[in-house]
Amino acid sequence: MLETSARLLRLLSLLQTPRERSGAELAARLEVDVRTVRRDIRKLRALGYPVDATAGAAGYRLGAGATLPPLLLDDEEAVAVAMSLHTAAGGTIAGIEESSLRALAKLEQVLPSRLRHRVTALKAATVSVPAGGPRVDPDTLSAIAAAIRDQHRLRFDYRTHTGETSRRTTEPHRLVHIGRRWYLTGWDMDREDWRTYRVDRLTPRIPNGPRFTPREAPDAADQVSRGVTTAPYRYQARITLLTSVEQAAEVIEPTVGVLEAVDPDTCVLHTGADNLDAIAVHVAGFGFDFRVIEPPELTARLRELATRLHRAAG
Repeated sequence: MLETSARLLRLLSLLQTPRERSGAELAARLEVDVRTVRRDIRKLRALGYPVDATAGAAGYRLGAGATLPPLLLDDEEAVAVAMSLHTAAGGTIAGIEESSLRALAKLEQVLPSRLRHRVTALKAATVSVPAGGPRVDPDTLSAIAAAIRDQHRLRFDYRTHTGETSRRTTEPHRLVHIGRRWYLTGWDMDREDWRTYRVDRLTPRIPNGPRFTPREAPDAADQVSRGVTTAPYRYQARITLLTSVEQAAEVIEPTVGVLEAVDPDTCVLHTGADNLDAIAVHVAGFGFDFRVIEPPELTARLRELATRLHRAAG
């Protein structure tokens, strides 16, 4: 059983989560009875920590208050934070590298030796490939996030893939990070439709527009996935894969296509490309049996490729 001071720190750590924890759950985690938990809660309140309690289920969590609680991380949390900072140093947000490395250095200084050795071993054994493609300005991400939070229309200059620039006004809905890029989904006021924008191609204009009432929105992740895997291409394909959606997801990245479960042994892949050969070769390489739903040109192209491969095999 933990000593009183150590138990209070452990209790404070458990309370620093978004969800409430019941007295019974806290007692089990601390290996004490519920009466001891109540007594420790009173001690934390006496020290200035606003521990909120709900009626009925007697749930507890740390509320907002003037006293700043210490940052308490258990072993696994500390290692997870350290490795996340290490990974962020090679990420897709411009200028975050130095900040991540500074934060990592400060964290490593206070880690106990056993954890510092684990983090050092993980860093030494890990090779990070710098993210390719354009970087995103953190100030732009912050401006978009603030507009989403405050429900303000976002005005910005937008550069298309052809280099043309236009001024857009949108009701911003969500930021989506997929692959190595950031996207914004929102209701385009001029086009009166839901649209997806590459964040690295937009420059917010100040000030924001007026407040808006959020409208019913499509799933942001699905909207972006479909937008980057099918909409921009000449050919859009739907292909039945004779495998479960879980097994397919282990092989097919979200940037390749959108998977839709049909039954426990079948799923449908929505994907696209500018030429049929790219789709045919890519799908054949997944290692699953498949059937083409559309387009019919893909079926014909597969027959041609099968004949050619058969001849090549002798």
